[in-house]
Formats: sequence, C-alpha cells, structure tokens
Amino acid sequence: MKNTLYPLLLLLALTACKKEGENTPSSIASSEVVATSESADAAAPTANLPEAKAETAPVASTQMLIKTANLRFETADLNTTARKVQDATAKYSAVVQTDTQGNEGSSLLRSITVRIPSQNFDKFIADISKGVDYFERREITSEDVSEEYVDIESRLKAKRVLEERYFELLKRANKISEILEIEKELAIIREQIEGQQGRLNFIRNRVLLSTINIEFYKTAAAQETATVSYGSKIWVAVKSGFNGLSSFLLGLLYIWPIILIFVIGYFIYKKNTRKKDNHA
Repeated sequence: MKNTLYPLLLLLALTACKKEGENTPSSIASSEVVATSESADAAAPTANLPEAKAETAPVASTQMLIKTANLRFETADLNTTARKVQDATAKYSAVVQTDTQGNEGSSLLRSITVRIPSQNFDKFIADISKGVDYFERREITSEDVSEEYVDIESRLKAKRVLEERYFELLKRANKISEILEIEKELAIIREQIEGQQGRLNFIRNRVLLSTINIEFYKTAAAQETATVSYGSKIWVAVKSGFNGLSSFLLGLLYIWPIILIFVIGYFIYKKNTRKKDNHA
C-alpha cells in the first residue's frame, strides 16, 4: 500500500508544479510586452493627428494700422510750446518733417508736422497735451491696411513666380520673335512688381512711422502807444509836408495836357483882349 501511495503523491506534485510554471512572471511579462506594442500601434495614428492639424492651421497675421493725429490749440507763448514739441520729438525718437510760421488774421501761427514710431504715438500726444486747456481740433485716426497689405503681398509673390517662369522660357527660346515677345512680357511684369513693391514699402513706412500735425497759435496783442518827443513830431511834420508837396507835383504831371490847354487858352484870351483895346 505504501509503495503504491508514494508514486501517486509524486505524480500529483509534478502536476501542480507544471500548472504554477504556466503562470510564472516571465510568461506574464511577455504577454504585457505584446499588449503594450499593440496599444502603441493603436495609439500611433491618434498621436499624429495634432501634428497634421498644426500643419494646416492658418497663421495669424499682425494687424497693420496707419495712425494720424491733427492737433490745434491756443498757447500763451509760441517759443515755449515749440521747445516743448522739440523736447518730445527728441524723447520719443521722432523726426520733424515740416516747421512753418506765419500770420493768420490777428494771430501768430506755427505749424509742425512730426513722424514718430507708432509705439510712441500715444505717449507723444500725452506729453504735448499737458498744459493745454482746450483743443480747437483734436483728430486721431487709425486706418487698418492689413487686408490691403496681404493682398498686395500675395499678388507680388505670384508675379515673381511668373517672372521666374518667363526667365526659364527666355533661356529656352531660339527664335528672335519669341525672345522679343518674352522680353516684352517680362518688362510689363517687372513694372507691375516694382509698383506693388513700392506700395508695400509705402504702407510699411506709414505703419512704422505715424504722422502728427500740430498747430498752435497766439493772438497778437495791440501795440502800446509809444511816447514821441516834440522834435520828433516836427521832423515827422516836415517829412509829411515834403511828401505831400511831392505828391501834389506828381499829380500835376498826370494832368499836364489839361494844364497846357488852359495856358494856351489863357494867352489867346489875353491877346484878343489887347487887340480890342487898341481898336478902341
């Protein structure tokens, strides 16, 4: 009996070890690797989706604004206000484009036009406005030229591509007529490119440098009556008399034909009068 029981127990032990071997850590690890690789393959297309969207997403363009200001106000001292404008011009890296002075009715006027970097536009106006009680005119405008700029830029790129194609055709042309025709088209395209490039440069300049027109004036005060000495009055009277005599003589020269007729008539009258006296 004992001899039969021992072999059975040994067989059961071997069977249990075999079942445990099927669930060992190595077998579990291998199954996890397979599962991980499958999940990575399944997730790969999803991970690539954001990159594809990023490539097709539109790029936001910077807004381009042309800023302009027109200021007009009264001041007590033209020179002080002019120095104030010049100090602000130097402070904010601006450039004086025009500076004119003159009279406007009974007022003394000074007009200054300044080109200033657009980022300093508001700061410059704030400095100039200090101490000004009232603006007769204060106009500030911002013109958005972003759409025009992008449109011209895209047209310019297309023209440059077309120009390159014509250059390629020119290299392969053999006939004189073909060469002349291509060069004619190239001249037209080149003129269009230069015009569009000039417009782009103009827009960039107006966007980078804003324009501020400043007019300030001072009402001219009436001159105070000056005290004149008696001798000066005599001299002024003599000069006035001489000027009056000169004017009178010049006036006579204007009517010399009438004077001449009057003198001749007078002599004829006197001569006739004497003849009558002699006959009597």
